Amino acid sequence: MSISNPMKKLLSLLIMVSSFFAAQGQTKFVNEFLNIGVGAEAHGKFGSVVATVDDVTAGYWNPAGLTQLESPLQTSVMHANWFGGIANYDYLSIAKKFSGDRSAVGGITIIRMGVDNIPNTLNLIGPDGTVNYDRITTFSASDYAVLLSYARNMNAKGNFSLGGNIKIINRSIGSFGSAWGFGADLGAQWRGDFISFGLSARDITTTFNAWSFNLKEDEKEIFQQTNNDIPVSSTEVSLPRLIAGVAIHKKKKTISYLVEADLNISSNGTEAGVFSGRNFAIDPTFGFEVGYVDRIFIRGGIGNIQSVINPTIADGIERDIEFQPNIGMGLKLGRLKVDYALTNIGSVSGVLVSHIFSLTLNFNARKSTAPVN
Repeated sequence: MSISNPMKKLLSLLIMVSSFFAAQGQTKFVNEFLNIGVGAEAHGKFGSVVATVDDVTAGYWNPAGLTQLESPLQTSVMHANWFGGIANYDYLSIAKKFSGDRSAVGGITIIRMGVDNIPNTLNLIGPDGTVNYDRITTFSASDYAVLLSYARNMNAKGNFSLGGNIKIINRSIGSFGSAWGFGADLGAQWRGDFISFGLSARDITTTFNAWSFNLKEDEKEIFQQTNNDIPVSSTEVSLPRLIAGVAIHKKKKTISYLVEADLNISSNGTEAGVFSGRNFAIDPTFGFEVGYVDRIFIRGGIGNIQSVINPTIADGIERDIEFQPNIGMGLKLGRLKVDYALTNIGSVSGVLVSHIFSLTLNFNARKSTAPVN
């Protein structure tokens, strides 16, 4: 059986998409869908929330912040289309306060990121060399994560808290391959009247993804004919990452303000990173928020700061500093909070713009109707 050059390119493209999600044997850029972030409020501040996050989204950003829930039960949902609508990102979380004097809180977070309706052209060409488009099917490359969170206050004043996550991860590429992974996070927050600090240690145990593949013999043959390696069972490892944040904030009767700076410290070094080496990186992000009567909020943030080669320079040596801005706003309507963010994750040049909406709902405890003696 022979394969034409155009068909060869199409099959190679399919395999490249799959390889993007598998990335076998790599310790860098593993489980990247867990680094995108949740909640339009946080995205509006470019994720600079480790020191101040105080709602159900803390289960993702810093589990220690769950102790600051404003109601006994809170839930949040978000849907976003990333990378020009190629990938769908869905998020759901719920957190509940437990009874006791330490303000203990438990929560669960569910995240899915997927590229759906990917054409499967492996069987496009029959054994006799004929092309039959009816043989084309579709599949999804999906990543799932479940985070089980617990947090509690560590002092009587209630301004210092610790929290942690247990993570369960499942990744799949249609029926061809799947992986299971497990990991853990820890977080801490100290909150003052004017300044707050936060620390989030992700994948502290390292997070392992164990891949297994199930390819038929004819599919393996096509991989060989397109000069691609046949995927084999392997293990990915996510190395620990530390996020430290400091925030200045003040809430007055009508106006409130908040400014936060975070440092993301990891081993995912890149040549374009401003403070980056081969196996080390410090990525700073900055965010701010201004609120009016605790009802209307305007937000902004910058991140993805990179040193890029200036294409107008003939020798290509001079570099420019580029960064990505995000903006957002929020509105509180009683128990419901609606947040919006405009972000261009995935492109410093601002080509792939995404609109993000999220909803957060507070469930207040029922008041007792029992008669008072």
